[in-house]
Amino acid sequence: MKRTVRIFNTKTQSIQRKHPWIFSGAIKSTAKGIEEGDIVSVENEEGEFLAKGFYNDGSISVRILTFENAAIDNAFFRNRIGNAVDLREQLNLFRTDNNICRLVHGEGDQLPGLIVDYYAGVAVIQCHTYGMYRLLDKIVDALKFVLKDRLIAIYSKSSDTLPSQFEPIDQYLFGEVTVPHIALENGISYAIDWVNGQKTGFFIDQRENRKLLGEFARSKKVLNTFCYSGGFSLAALKNNAALVHSLDSSKKAIALTDQNIALNKFEKGQKSIVADAMQFIKDLPEDYDVVVLDPPAFAKSRTKRHQAVQGYKRLNAATIKQLKPGSILFTFSCSQVVDKQLFTNTIIAAAFEADRNVRILAQLHQPGDHPINASHPEGEYLKGLVLRID
Repeated sequence: MKRTVRIFNTKTQSIQRKHPWIFSGAIKSTAKGIEEGDIVSVENEEGEFLAKGFYNDGSISVRILTFENAAIDNAFFRNRIGNAVDLREQLNLFRTDNNICRLVHGEGDQLPGLIVDYYAGVAVIQCHTYGMYRLLDKIVDALKFVLKDRLIAIYSKSSDTLPSQFEPIDQYLFGEVTVPHIALENGISYAIDWVNGQKTGFFIDQRENRKLLGEFARSKKVLNTFCYSGGFSLAALKNNAALVHSLDSSKKAIALTDQNIALNKFEKGQKSIVADAMQFIKDLPEDYDVVVLDPPAFAKSRTKRHQAVQGYKRLNAATIKQLKPGSILFTFSCSQVVDKQLFTNTIIAAAFEADRNVRILAQLHQPGDHPINASHPEGEYLKGLVLRID
């Protein structure tokens, strides 16, 4: 059966610009029998080949794997994943003091729908499309081929990212290790649990921002809100912060933080707090020098964007209002639908509402192992600002 999707000639410009998504409104016709996750050839109205990718029954109807008429086989995945690992080597992320990184970042590595995170020899796969999930055998083959003795196990975890109708199974596909598994980020040990933890077990995308916070934290009082497993807290403690308070509304998250604090023997000066961040900020118990606001995504769709912006504004205005002159605020958004300009404007509005003078010291973003495909600006999702509150 020929699996083809034809798009209107007026909608081919995005493909010419190498954008990896084809939206449903661009499709003129689909061949009979095409099912969710099938690899299809994309053609123009005259039947000329344009690209090849996964078919999806949704607003993004095709996620493009290649703009060449190439086979999507073991060699294809070995080449793409090999290229992704080469980049991480170029970024010097395989070191004696660092064995945590994102190996594959979806569209940023020309493998839309695929995330692979690496924790001290363990590759954790997360598929965001059924088409990618159907090709797990090729992904496993490529990881084993490329990583060789750097690899001790592969775990597939897509039950959180794929609809239950596809019956995704979370399981080891190669080797097996006991969780939590100890891995290193910039000399700090973390107990990673991809079986029970959020996402693949850890938020790798804040690595460089955690390191930067450590430089601001020396001999300072630090509050880390929405702390999850305590990454910013550990970076502050490693750099001899005078005091670190780690706050999260989840008891499970605080347990993770405490586990990582104990693992690094950083208990001195550390206190964990189970509380709602917004309520806690209204009556701060300390004159903190450095505060981190790293909330979960406030919006996962454009329809929720206005609501998200208002949420960021309220949270940041309340914090800025409470902080003493000279203090530093690290504030973030991981909502993809809130772009960096909108986020910056929102924080400026929050400062105005709090009636405080604020200076932007740094604009933060996701690190190099979360690359942004130049043809896919939507891949930029993490935004952050370092502010001095006067």
